[in-house]
Amino acid sequence: MSSHIAKHDSTKTFTSVNTQMSENRVLPPISAIRHARGTLYNSLEPLGEDEAIRHIRKDIIPGLNFSSRSSNYYGFVTGGVTPAAYQADQIVTECDQNLSVHLPNESIATEIEHQALCLLCDLFSLPRNEWLHRTFTTGATASNVLGLACAREYVIAKAGEKSGHPHLSSGEHGIAVAMLQAGIEKVQVLTSAPHSSLAKAASIVGLGRASVIALNKPLSATFESLQRLESHLQQEKTASIVAISCAEVNSGHFATSGYEEMHAIRKLCDKYSAWMHVDGAFGFFGRLLSNEDYPELARACEGMELADSIAGDGHKLLNVPYDCGFFFSRHLDIGMATFQNANAPYLDSTPGMEPAVPSPLNIGIENSRRFRALPVYASLVAYGRKGYEDMLKRQIALARGIASYLLEHPKYELLAQTEGQSEATLDRIYIIVLFRATDDNINPELVKRINSTRKIYVSGTSWQGLPACRFAVANWQVNVDDDLALIKDVLDDVVVPEKI
Repeated sequence: MSSHIAKHDSTKTFTSVNTQMSENRVLPPISAIRHARGTLYNSLEPLGEDEAIRHIRKDIIPGLNFSSRSSNYYGFVTGGVTPAAYQADQIVTECDQNLSVHLPNESIATEIEHQALCLLCDLFSLPRNEWLHRTFTTGATASNVLGLACAREYVIAKAGEKSGHPHLSSGEHGIAVAMLQAGIEKVQVLTSAPHSSLAKAASIVGLGRASVIALNKPLSATFESLQRLESHLQQEKTASIVAISCAEVNSGHFATSGYEEMHAIRKLCDKYSAWMHVDGAFGFFGRLLSNEDYPELARACEGMELADSIAGDGHKLLNVPYDCGFFFSRHLDIGMATFQNANAPYLDSTPGMEPAVPSPLNIGIENSRRFRALPVYASLVAYGRKGYEDMLKRQIALARGIASYLLEHPKYELLAQTEGQSEATLDRIYIIVLFRATDDNINPELVKRINSTRKIYVSGTSWQGLPACRFAVANWQVNVDDDLALIKDVLDDVVVPEKI
């Protein structure tokens, strides 16, 4: 499989880093899965290195899906691995760096991570000198954990200042003690159409899944009103975190519609000492788009720089290997207070000096971590902003091509469009396309029928309480003409009456 990806010149052609897939299928044959399952060893009798690798290549690999290796995998939001990122990831294993402590006289690994994160700031038009707490994580879920952990530290400290306890720290004293002294009875996370990882993050940091309160309009990712948001922020003995969904995962819709709305939310957060967090797993990449070419999407990403923290995914639209996420915050001091690795003086990078590059173990969860930064650095250096912009444009073009086809098809219905079904709705399509068959008898098995072709893969979901299907276009290898032709063939075929 080949595709086009920019490297200085957007017409540069790269072949896939993976071998040609059998019969261009996105899923392996059932027979290959059964064979792989049947060959799994259940013994510690040694095979030897050569036989173990032969077993994996011959028996195991044919039973794995092609989720990151095919442009025709549209489940979840799964990117691929650019050629540069693939090569760099091999070097990561070869060098096997534990990227935890900044040791400038021993390794430049942490400086490479620092530079990769600076380049990401540039990619998203975030001033480097304002976003000093930046780190890589395992994905957007972990990044949301970091965001809510920092937010918890901040809002409880702010409440402590008002109650006459100016040095409260949930990280140091524990959330129960800190809340009690701050006079807080609860911490709430106010959001709209939240991703499930936000509730998981709230559970992990001690706020509880029930603390996440969705204030969106029905069937929408937008806040119902700023008045309703403010009424929740006004609650007594309550500290608040406001989480912005920068592209909701089921519909692809954005929570805000422009800079003015984000600025108004920022003012409310300042007024009530709330932390403003952006869950930008894949939507944040919309900041690469120009207002002239993509006015709806560009406006939806305006003002995100006003937030206190931002969570994102690298193994989505950045198209680097699993696992990789990133986190940015404008409050390095809060990050250090939350994640400082205590009681381990031997891990100080430069005793008695403040390092220009903070040790990653003091600003994130892990004390041991993979060199995730190298594939990111390689891919950003190889293709630059122009390359990623071109990649995203192709992904959007395919998503809109699918949506246009569904709009015109008598046997399908395009969903999640709030202003009626017309060509104008295409301006709101990002990389997610939600649909179902017009015949309700087909919908309970539509996803199964599509995926059983093994040629394309879609996610099953629901809309208005009824079964639906979802395309998520995220792979760098997208070829709009070829992929759209295949999708049309599959979707036409699965609604042929005699096949239902």
